[in-house]
Amino acid sequence: MSDPKDPGFTVSDPPPAGELPQIDFATFVLSLAASGMMHLGMAPDPTQPGSEPAEPSLPLAQQTIDTLVMLQTKTQGNLDEEERKLLESVLYELRMGFVRARDAS
Repeated sequence: MSDPKDPGFTVSDPPPAGELPQIDFATFVLSLAASGMMHLGMAPDPTQPGSEPAEPSLPLAQQTIDTLVMLQTKTQGNLDEEERKLLESVLYELRMGFVRARDAS
């Protein structure tokens, strides 16, 4: 009988071919950024190939920005230079997109 606490793999195992890549900090931040861009009407839904960007949803966009700000606050002093710059850049772009979307509505 197998141990239910042993999933049969470790976090460091590479994903099987054709599956999603491992998540690192940059991938996580970029995933949240893509979500924010969708909520701002800046990008189409990646699950709907060929679709147009949806109408902005400012509350959802704000929630995504707030999540990234929380992540920035909680990781302050623990990120390397590239991670810090990525997070700052993503937040800048999303905040500017938010202002544009808010002013357009």
